[in-house]
Amino acid sequence: MEEDIKKACEILSKGGVILYPTDTIWGIGCDATNKEAVKKVYEIKQRIDSKSMLVLLDSTAKLDYYVNECPNIALDLIELSNKPITIIYSGAKNLASNLIAEDGSIGIRITQEKFSKELCRKFKKPIVSTSANISGKPSPANFSEIDSVIINAADYVVNYRQDDLTPAKPSSIIKLDTGGLVKIIRE
Repeated sequence: MEEDIKKACEILSKGGVILYPTDTIWGIGCDATNKEAVKKVYEIKQRIDSKSMLVLLDSTAKLDYYVNECPNIALDLIELSNKPITIIYSGAKNLASNLIAEDGSIGIRITQEKFSKELCRKFKKPIVSTSANISGKPSPANFSEIDSVIINAADYVVNYRQDDLTPAKPSSIIKLDTGGLVKIIRE
């Protein structure tokens, strides 16, 4: 795992794209602060860039650096959730402009999975995490279901957990609007 993290951090710091396991499904990732790297991910997914992608962080302590306001309810939701939860926050900042949604929001998930948490901690920046599939196609439940087009497009493919056949599921998604409005996007 350590060698994978070291190599992935090298690739991320050079603006490259990685294919890696997360707390949900396998993800395509890049430095979430690098506009050109984010553009590469959109191209790999064949996805329009007006549809934003989420980012992973390793700690709630880092939220304030990437969103203007982190409502207390967000911290409660993260702490109480029994499965991975992505929260969409208003007022994204310090991220690549082409990653932020048109309304200024960003989806952030605090990962608890061993590999992705350590990768985020060592990289010291948020990492894009979008499903490892062509836009509009089904999300892969494990590494064996990832299309070779995606695998070949990545600058580095993490070896860790490639043989794990446990079916993975996407996270819950909740949007927190200003004024305390909570909207469930995906349970």
